[in-house]
Amino acid sequence: MSEPRREPRVERVGGYLHRVVPILDNAGKVLDYALKPLMVEFRPRDLMQVIIGAAILAVPVAFTEETWRLGETLPLGNVLILSAISLLFIALFVYFNFYRFAFKGHAFEYTKRVLAIYFFSLVVVGALLTVIQIAPWTTDTLLAVKRTLIVAFPASMSAAVSDALK
Repeated sequence: MSEPRREPRVERVGGYLHRVVPILDNAGKVLDYALKPLMVEFRPRDLMQVIIGAAILAVPVAFTEETWRLGETLPLGNVLILSAISLLFIALFVYFNFYRFAFKGHAFEYTKRVLAIYFFSLVVVGALLTVIQIAPWTTDTLLAVKRTLIVAFPASMSAAVSDALK
């Protein structure tokens, strides 16, 4: 019979990656193992959480006239800075909640998750603004883009937070 492993390791359990941590007694003998989900893969379930999470804050923000006017008055440079800040916040949140201890070997999944959260937040916001006829894509594309990017700021934050829920 082989000696039980005393170091934490990563294993796939039920189709999902888990960190398997041995629980040792005072003598160093392995008593049991604790499983901790290692959420470094972006799956369809995560995508649905991102879409619903984006809608949570997109709906109330998209329906405010203040947001519509902000899209008209705020210079494009400021809107792009707001967009960059949004991406930075998502990247930091995702890193510290999913990849802090497992970044090595998962950089592609990290990048995919950050970009997917922001992209699908933009899609949800753009669709919502189009449905309520506040994003004039054919007559004033720049205004539609600015409004979408402004509303995507809070929407992407709620998308990232809901992605972290299990």
